[in-house]
Amino acid sequence: MYYISDSSSLNCYTRTMIIEARAYARAAIVGNPSDGYNGKTISLIVKNFGAHILLYQTPELVIEPQPQDINQFKNIYQLQDQINLTGYHGGAPLLKAAIKKFVEYCQHEKIKLENKNFTIRYNSSIPRQIGLAGSSAIVIATLRGLMQFYRVQIPQEILPNLALAVETEELGINAGLQDRVIQTYEGCVYMNFDKQIIAEKKHGLYEPLDPDLLPNLYIAYKTELGKVSGKVLNDIKTRYDKGDPHVIDTLNRIASLADAGKKALLERDYTTLHQLMNENFDQRCQIMKISDSNMELVNTARQCGASATFTGSGGSVIGIYQNDDMLNKLVAEMRKVNARVIKPTIV
Repeated sequence: MYYISDSSSLNCYTRTMIIEARAYARAAIVGNPSDGYNGKTISLIVKNFGAHILLYQTPELVIEPQPQDINQFKNIYQLQDQINLTGYHGGAPLLKAAIKKFVEYCQHEKIKLENKNFTIRYNSSIPRQIGLAGSSAIVIATLRGLMQFYRVQIPQEILPNLALAVETEELGINAGLQDRVIQTYEGCVYMNFDKQIIAEKKHGLYEPLDPDLLPNLYIAYKTELGKVSGKVLNDIKTRYDKGDPHVIDTLNRIASLADAGKKALLERDYTTLHQLMNENFDQRCQIMKISDSNMELVNTARQCGASATFTGSGGSVIGIYQNDDMLNKLVAEMRKVNARVIKPTIV
């Protein structure tokens, strides 16, 4: 946080405290998407991309709209491009829902909030709707900003629950805890969402893993593959809720890969981890339809000798590469299919 002394700046008072809060993109290594079905995952933070919240005291509560929240376009093609990139709603509904849930949490916990208002604005460098958890990053950053502004402490293990409720209860988005856990804890985390554990503790079992254990990782993504992840996963949830044995068995198998992945990481057995990441995606193919463009991402990576699995719900993949020669080949081949390659920054 910092202060401004020019009363004309940001239309606020002299020496008004400016609060800044951030949350970063994330990528799942193994176990995804079993987190929404009492499964297990291992995920890592991706600090190459982040959501940024700026909040400062003002006479009235104001949510400043960003370009993706404004319904004015140059032409119908710009409207089409905007919807493909960010969906129909932009980020403003996420801020509104996060503020509402924060207030409800404080009321439930009998926390009296100071009588003051604020203006809040957001921006995000996370490519939206390609499986890097851009929406949940905005929510986590907003909750962190509100916690600072009102001096409220929310336990680390509870914050992901609150963030998840923002999207599932307020906005009707199908999602799991995984994204919110790793964005809260950061680094690399093994997560167990066993139903009995959650019933007893009111949260999952979250075990940070040393990021130094991680092998050489890359992420490749196509922004034109953007879509709302909740829609992609809704079919799986419907079939799961109906007791489809094939879906249930497959999700259980995917969850078991997290335990095997944790063991491989602790032993630095990257050959096994490479196989587990590939199997995670292959198992997923058994219960959901993968688009040709997404298959192209995976196949391009594997043809270079790298492993490949979705970072989230599709649009980007993560995998292990052996050396710089393989990484350079990945960059060149992914460029041919209009995909960008990065090395995730974790610490």
